[in-house]
Amino acid sequence: MRRSNTVAAVAGFVGGVALGMIVWSQQTERSRRDLFSTQPWRRMAALGYLRGQRSPQNVRLLRDYVAWERHPRLRRRGERILHRMEHSLV
Repeated sequence: MRRSNTVAAVAGFVGGVALGMIVWSQQTERSRRDLFSTQPWRRMAALGYLRGQRSPQNVRLLRDYVAWERHPRLRRRGERILHRMEHSLV
């Protein structure tokens, strides 16, 4: 019986992680337009989405965002993403 409890716990954990990843992916895709939202968590999700969307247009967008953002952590995250994006497009 212990083995079945362990298997159930592992399956529950893996299922929870998978569900969390799916929800986060959908949220970031929906949030790509929320880069200038008044809610910090929406801006964080938008940054996560933009991180995987490398283009000259997004470099310009991130430059505007970094200049606009007042929250230090979000600004630093935007700067890191911008830096990586600029170097990957060179």
